[in-house]
Amino acid sequence: MKTNPTIADSDLFQPAKLGDLTLRNRIVMAPLTRSHAGAGDVQGPINAEYYAQRATAGLIISEATQISQQGKGYAFTPGIYTQEQIAGWRLVTAAVHNQGGRIFAQLWHVGRISHPDLQKDGALPVAPSAIKPAGQAFTPTGFKDFVTPRALETSELAGIVADYVHAAKAAKEAGFDGIEVHAANGYLLDQFLRSSTNKRHDNYGGPVENRARLTLEVVAAVTQVWGGARVGIRLSPVSPANDVEDSNPMGTFSYLVEQLNPFGLAYLHCVEGQTIGPRTIPDDFSFARIRQLFNGMYMANNGYDIDLALTARRENLADFICFGRPFIGNPDLVERLRTGAPLTVAPRESWYGSKDGTGYTDWPTLAQQNARAAE
Repeated sequence: MKTNPTIADSDLFQPAKLGDLTLRNRIVMAPLTRSHAGAGDVQGPINAEYYAQRATAGLIISEATQISQQGKGYAFTPGIYTQEQIAGWRLVTAAVHNQGGRIFAQLWHVGRISHPDLQKDGALPVAPSAIKPAGQAFTPTGFKDFVTPRALETSELAGIVADYVHAAKAAKEAGFDGIEVHAANGYLLDQFLRSSTNKRHDNYGGPVENRARLTLEVVAAVTQVWGGARVGIRLSPVSPANDVEDSNPMGTFSYLVEQLNPFGLAYLHCVEGQTIGPRTIPDDFSFARIRQLFNGMYMANNGYDIDLALTARRENLADFICFGRPFIGNPDLVERLRTGAPLTVAPRESWYGSKDGTGYTDWPTLAQQNARAAE
């Protein structure tokens, strides 16, 4: 197949430095919750196969992975805090490395986006403030309405940070190449950042300096484990995902990003627009300004196709480009993008869970499709 000259002229498919790593290209597989973990929230051989199939990405960011039982918000999602979970993830990282790939673990605490059915002893989910979110939780017995969470005591927050540290150490033991702190999409750290979900009156609520405190404490702690060059952070400044909003997102996230700079992070990963939605950005918000404020690499996410990715690189709008859903049905997405081959669109009903790998590990590569067509 003839290569598009625009693609040939781009550095999107060329090796690039990220922190102290050299990646084979600038294409990143975004974290994708697939709900395929086994008993005990443990990954297994089928998960290793899935990730290895997609290891031609310059970097894989793992599906969101809970740092504790309290941090769990969806059925069948993996954890990274027990020895069994570490062993399961070790299968995954070894499989990715055997294919020449790199993989970071995304560390996750969902906060209020949970349900007592997912919590130890049926406890209430926790949050900055006792504010019930709209929507439903995905539990082992189906979807159930969210409940009003319990507001975390100030004295408990050091324990949350300690759980992130434990998970960061577990990720190192599991063989990951680094970690990403999930501070996006309306989960716990984002709940603390946003004015709509944080109504606290202690040192973690009120002005932005307080609302950003927990996220900065987590980053400070996990960089002590990994070093900044192996740590990234994900933000979604203008996304209303999981029923959050902020009265001044430009002010909130400008402050946060500037405060992140002393840690020397490998990258800032931003959801540009609405999570799993349009790239709608308010007139008073600028991702270009956010990128300018950040001293490290900028990773762009949300609705990118090859043309948008090429433009972002040509105009230097982003250093790395994340693709999410296209990786579901196209394990060889990098090669398809490079050659201009058609993409398989995975239907939504295949996104989450299956008992036998259907819709998970059975998507063919272009070469396999061509071979079948020739039979």
